[in-house]
Amino acid sequence: MKIIAVGMNYALHNQELGHTSVNKEPVIFMKPDSAILKDGKPFFIPDFSNEVHYETELVVRINRLGKNISPRFASRYYDALTVGIDFTARDLQRKFREAGNPWELCKGFDSSAAIGTFVPVDRYKDIQSLNFNLMIDGKEVQRGCTADMLFKVDDIIAYVSKFVTLKSGDLLFTGTPAGVGPVSIGQHLQGYLEGEKLLDFYIQSSPITYVLHAFWQFP
Repeated sequence: MKIIAVGMNYALHNQELGHTSVNKEPVIFMKPDSAILKDGKPFFIPDFSNEVHYETELVVRINRLGKNISPRFASRYYDALTVGIDFTARDLQRKFREAGNPWELCKGFDSSAAIGTFVPVDRYKDIQSLNFNLMIDGKEVQRGCTADMLFKVDDIIAYVSKFVTLKSGDLLFTGTPAGVGPVSIGQHLQGYLEGEKLLDFYIQSSPITYVLHAFWQFP
């Protein structure tokens, strides 16, 4: 299983991060399978970053083997959707970009791809008119609609499959709208798709930090 992700797929998000150029093709990056965070498990803020941001996205699950897929047949290659979060170490991303280096490490670290419960795609009439949002501690912090994607889901699948063979179980993170921001210890994150809660978990400090803190509490 692999995680394929799309960057800069919403115009307003590109503006908030200062991206002024217009991409003629999807911006694709990958995350390893160790990035998956599921089943409501907590996200531990890594020690190597002081600025981890949430990026809420529609996630598509691939359900069959495919290569060089035509856009008109792409809808046959996924069967379920959910809400996910592409956690990004923003401070590292800036550092890598300024140096002109690849920035996979700021996106592909352990547990950086949170996913919710998958629901059948046929539940929805049009995958390109879905509303999704993220709540933190009961307050909405991000909202998007798939109609605003610069590159539509079927076109992304067709594009990626020219380079990479898609396999059953692969996940496609389709990009984040405007409204990204930092997370902090103790926050409660809940993600919704068309008003249905599919994602629900908490932010914690790193396991090592937590253990050391607990140790020093003993007399």
